[in-house]
Amino acid sequence: MRFRSGRLLLLASLPLWLGLAAAPAQAAEADTPSVEQQPQIDFEADTLDYDTELDVVTASGGVRMVRDGTLLQAESVSWDRKSGKVTAKGNVRVRTPDGDTAYGDSIELSDSLKDGVVENLLIVLADGGRLAARSGSRGNAVTELNYAAYSPCAVVDDKGCPKEPVWKITARKVTHDPARNRISYQGARLELFGLPVVALPGLSHPADNRGGTGLLVPDLRYTRNNGLEISAPYFMKIGPNRDLTVTPHIYTQVLPALELDYRALTGKGAYRVNSFMTYSSRIPTGSPSTSRERDFRGYFNAFGKFQLSPALSIKSAVRVVTDRTFLRRYDISRDDRLRSVIDVENVTKSSYFSLAGWGFQTLRPLESQGQVPIALPALDYRLRLKDPALGGMLEMQANTLAILRTNGQDTQRAFVGARWDLRKLTNIGQELQFTGYARTDLYHSDENALTSVSLYRGQSGWQSRFISAAAAEIRWPFAGPLAGGTQRLTPRLQIVASPGTSNLKLPNEDARSVDLEDSNLFALNRFPGYDRWEDGNRVTYGFDWGLDAPGVSILATVGQSYRLTSKPSLFPNGTGLTSRTSDIIGRATVKFKKLVSVTNRFRLDKDNLAIRRAEIDATIGTDQTYVTLGYLRLNRNVTTALEDLRDREEIRLGGRVHFAKYWSVFGSTIVDLTGKREDPLTTADGYEPVRHRLGLSYDDDCLSIGLTWKRDYDNSGDARRGNTYQIRVSLRNLGR
Repeated sequence: MRFRSGRLLLLASLPLWLGLAAAPAQAAEADTPSVEQQPQIDFEADTLDYDTELDVVTASGGVRMVRDGTLLQAESVSWDRKSGKVTAKGNVRVRTPDGDTAYGDSIELSDSLKDGVVENLLIVLADGGRLAARSGSRGNAVTELNYAAYSPCAVVDDKGCPKEPVWKITARKVTHDPARNRISYQGARLELFGLPVVALPGLSHPADNRGGTGLLVPDLRYTRNNGLEISAPYFMKIGPNRDLTVTPHIYTQVLPALELDYRALTGKGAYRVNSFMTYSSRIPTGSPSTSRERDFRGYFNAFGKFQLSPALSIKSAVRVVTDRTFLRRYDISRDDRLRSVIDVENVTKSSYFSLAGWGFQTLRPLESQGQVPIALPALDYRLRLKDPALGGMLEMQANTLAILRTNGQDTQRAFVGARWDLRKLTNIGQELQFTGYARTDLYHSDENALTSVSLYRGQSGWQSRFISAAAAEIRWPFAGPLAGGTQRLTPRLQIVASPGTSNLKLPNEDARSVDLEDSNLFALNRFPGYDRWEDGNRVTYGFDWGLDAPGVSILATVGQSYRLTSKPSLFPNGTGLTSRTSDIIGRATVKFKKLVSVTNRFRLDKDNLAIRRAEIDATIGTDQTYVTLGYLRLNRNVTTALEDLRDREEIRLGGRVHFAKYWSVFGSTIVDLTGKREDPLTTADGYEPVRHRLGLSYDDDCLSIGLTWKRDYDNSGDARRGNTYQIRVSLRNLGR
């Protein structure tokens, strides 16, 4: 007997329908669950047939069945109630609650719609990856595929036409375990651009981009110092918020090295610990001997930040290395000093508190570690209040700092100060700003003779000074049309008065690299830091000019200052501030749409307009094809006794050219152009290459390949000049 129904839309009622249609058969079974107890299956179909003799229910025409979030679609679905098997045929599609979708010619499932077998299967994962196979089976939520292929790459082009994936993995058997979020392979090999590349025995990787324990993509590199290098990182997911990467580095010319990288995310913040270690020979820097020493060599780097409350945070960083050439020898970093710090900060709307400690390790060949400072403690507190009497803003500050050296001058400093600022606008658009400043300093220093530059030493023992200053500045902006846009011209005039201050009797630790620039032209104190104060009376004048036109933007600043007193200047020669009249400084930035950006900073000699500083930074092109240019020339005639203010000249070039949709070539270079004209003490000949880099890369939605050549021209100990070649391959979802 057969029962046929017309078009049905019975969401949440399939069990009831099947129960009614099969009532005679179920009446003889005492243990059969009631209709209300049977699991719910929502469905819709054009027709529904029931064969009472075979106890088979068949739905045909646009069948949709849903159970526990699993969706089954097919041209026809039959349910054998005796065996409990569900067979779907014709454009079969099954979608899981996780978002994975399986396609096949026919699928045989259990009545839970979760387990079964399939022919000509295609699984589209939630993140876009695809698994295709001749046949497959599913049991306990684990899918096993035979003669399968996997790829996360697009299989259609921009026009919607089919295309071969850029890379794929083929295997005799593929297992997808959702509980482990893992895809495992047997007999796997990698195919790149349709060509077999390498066998991948024991391969497994995450089924999406959440990551999981496994081998990352190896890195291949050749350097003159170490020979051929192969690094094979292994990623271990310790928990949802912690992971560890262990990377052995194998070299052909030196002993292996081991790198460890641990990351953790907590409820208050995050931290990361990295180390790199090996046992190898080295040549001590700064020593006439070229004999090699063999010992343990390594690098340790840890940093983190924790937000203990909305206002209170603590951050720290520790960087130490066993010797001065290790980082360069193994191409880890080119830093010439390593900084370690711990800093506790409390920031509110009106106050700022910082308690910090700083340590430094020098990697410069001729610099003594004993002369490198340790800053501990460094305390700074600031409080801002609205002035209830005159208006404006009042900021009070307390600061203390201790500078320690193992073989050099020690300095302790403390001060308290206050600054008042008032900003007003006149009826005709002038902006007026008034500033008052006062501060009391207390210093103590010893072993001053160990500082080689006498200008920085100060007098040993206890010293004190009082600082005060008053300033007034006026800005008068004018605006008008120009070149289809709007131009703005803002003349500026500032007057600063400060009584004579004792400076040279105090040590100078933080105000050494002084130079007149557009950023400090109108500053109250043009020395960096606190240890030197610019006293006397002066007038500073200049203007800002800007233009905003269709596609074009220009910003420019020009200025100069004049000292009203004739007392000898505290500023060293060559800073642009030695004479009563300063050098002329300026900055200009020109932008054309998003294609061109050029910034020029300059300083002109006040007497003959000779260029004392010329700095150009330019970027021309798009995000994919561009050229960058950097040029710096410092010709300030600075005295050779001040090591912080050496003159130099260099050029930096870089660029990338994008072609053939996914390919690009890139390169960069740094050339030291310093000669005797800029620095009489230099050993350079006016053209000394520092570093070059040239590379070729391929980048699409699922594959990144890079080939890079780099040359270093600097020798330091066992970090010798030479070439480095590196191959980088990154496959989406593979290798983690």
